[in-house]
Amino acid sequence: MNDNPASGANRQVGTSPYGPEDQIGRLNLMTPESRQAVMSRVDATQLFDLSVEYFIGMPSWQAIGDPPYQFWMTHSPHGTEVEGWPGIPAELTKYISYSGDSVLMYTHTGTHIDTLNHYGYHGKIYNNFTEREHLGSRHWTVNGADKFPPIAARAVLLDFPALRGVDVLPASYGITPDDIDECLAAEGLAIQEGDVVLIRTGRMRYWPEKEAWGDNPPGINRAAAVHLVNQGAMIVGSDTSCLEQAPASDDDNFTPVHTFLLAEAGAPIIEALNLEELAAAKVYESAFLAANLRLRGATGAPLRPWAFPLRKD
Repeated sequence: MNDNPASGANRQVGTSPYGPEDQIGRLNLMTPESRQAVMSRVDATQLFDLSVEYFIGMPSWQAIGDPPYQFWMTHSPHGTEVEGWPGIPAELTKYISYSGDSVLMYTHTGTHIDTLNHYGYHGKIYNNFTEREHLGSRHWTVNGADKFPPIAARAVLLDFPALRGVDVLPASYGITPDDIDECLAAEGLAIQEGDVVLIRTGRMRYWPEKEAWGDNPPGINRAAAVHLVNQGAMIVGSDTSCLEQAPASDDDNFTPVHTFLLAEAGAPIIEALNLEELAAAKVYESAFLAANLRLRGATGAPLRPWAFPLRKD
């Protein structure tokens, strides 16, 4: 047993303040009143799509054994004519041009949200649900993507390349609490309870070049993640493959930010956000709207987020 109090070997999953059945963690900070407050300030004349396109050959997690994004036609107009359609006269298939297709992908491909069963400690996930009791043959029965509500919240963009006067943060740069405070001061903003915090490193400039975008990304360290939650962050997202600094600076935890946010704090993570247009327009405060696919029990799910600038009060 490692006796280091800072060690991941001694950390435990968080217990939800919202009760023993809670499965959405800090998403409980989103209320009808908070949604009304942010939507009442929307400037709908501008809309920013924060997602990436899905396509064959896009960056994925093949290096750790997960499948690449795959897409194929299951029906084509001529194919349907040649093969026929059960119960449909052949002459109808000749002029009704029917197409259909399928996809296969890892649930953490492209712009996506990490759910609260993605990481844990010692066989437990957030709110003390256990692998023994809550993991079936195919998926977790708790804390999955099907539990997450649609998101409507204030978002704060932290544009670190703009702060440092560079196009992209250096590889493996660790964003600290001091960096966060400096960036907020430069933008004249403060994080409020229930905010979505968007971390821009500039890496999306390299998308979809697998190595340039994905290898050794800059990102927040554990101390910065704790700092964001303490200031009120509900969700933390970034333009990189893993949100956090990689490789990690922790000796005994290769994903200290994921384990803290998901397993301890109950704060979902969003990855592979396209923040370039939002940053170019200097929209540092926005209404963040998104909904994930409700994949039952999934550890992650594709997300289609967009942002509207907020009018000043």
